[in-house]
Amino acid sequence: MSSTVVPADQISQRISNLAESATLAMAAKAREYRAQGIEVIALSLGEPDFKTPAHICEGAKRAIDEGKYFSYPPVNGYLDLREAICQKLERDNKINYTPDQIVVSNGAKQSIANAMFSLVDPGDEVIVYAPYWVSYAAIVQLAEGVPVYLDGSIDNDFKATAQQLKEAITPRTKVVIYSSPSNPTGSVFSADEMAEMAEVLAPHPHIYVIADEIYEYINYTGNHVSLAAFPEMYDRTITVNGFAKGFAMTGWRVGYIAAPTWIAKACSKMQGQITSANCSIAQRAALTALTEDLEPTYAMTREYLRRRDLVMELLKEIPGIRTPLPQGAFYFFPDISEYFGKSDGTTTIHNSDDFCMYLLDEAHVALVTGAAFGAPNCVRISYAASEENLREAINRIKQVLSRLA
Repeated sequence: MSSTVVPADQISQRISNLAESATLAMAAKAREYRAQGIEVIALSLGEPDFKTPAHICEGAKRAIDEGKYFSYPPVNGYLDLREAICQKLERDNKINYTPDQIVVSNGAKQSIANAMFSLVDPGDEVIVYAPYWVSYAAIVQLAEGVPVYLDGSIDNDFKATAQQLKEAITPRTKVVIYSSPSNPTGSVFSADEMAEMAEVLAPHPHIYVIADEIYEYINYTGNHVSLAAFPEMYDRTITVNGFAKGFAMTGWRVGYIAAPTWIAKACSKMQGQITSANCSIAQRAALTALTEDLEPTYAMTREYLRRRDLVMELLKEIPGIRTPLPQGAFYFFPDISEYFGKSDGTTTIHNSDDFCMYLLDEAHVALVTGAAFGAPNCVRISYAASEENLREAINRIKQVLSRLA
């Protein structure tokens, strides 16, 4: 029988120094309450609450019944799926790619990791737009890069400016990474803001950009803009996307990059040594998602928009909650620092970690601390939940926060 005690010095430093995902940690704590029979409303995970559309599931079933997809797929994905991704990028993003520039991976997270490890050497600087998705910093750390954070102001919808980008560039800068629509803030870069970013980066041919567009379809502005569509950035942008958010396919684990051929080959080389190809049947489902009816995706986005407006009105009723109106994704990212230093007589809120734990313990509502996203004055609220749960959760939050003085 093996020992359960693991000597601390036997775990590699890269793993010992790696932070646990705050979203998963909060989910684990919520599960503990549920195991005790306590109802917890989870507004913490970044996962659609919709089921994968039926026609996409049927596409996977057909692939199983055809009996042709039980062997290892090509490492970079089936050719017809890569062709369909190229057609989607030309149709939706006005960018032309060939299938050898596409790599299909096990989710957009692996796509980002592939790109980061393919480009970053120890000591290279990676400019990270903040607030940032929790895994960006961890992936940079694993690649032995040095993260340089660009902090977006709440007064500018949490979007760092082109001037901030310009001032952050050094001879050591190798990669810039951002998301639009953003996780965790829901902010969306406009065409003008993207043009300004491209203008700043154009004179620096040694800098590459990882553009995370996983929330592309959940965009309320009506104008999603890809950095790679700017001619001066086409050869230096790795566009990351996938099927998890827009098609409610989180569990299917299908993401992809579109990139210069040499970067795509490097990513495929790395993936070939770690996981090899994405699941064959999941790829057939992804092909169906891109080539058949998109109306379910648009319908989900309309529902997210309705929920956004509902949550905005409910949050306005809570004193001390300061938030811009998100333009995409399915998150609010309010500043809750007005509660720091307040107490109910037993518990004092010192930071956003305390705030989230207080709401979990007292209201049984799970949020995520903004500290995990590089914004310690904020929390992330996911509205990928039913209207009933959203109303109940925010009512509980309102009642519990009213105890603090």
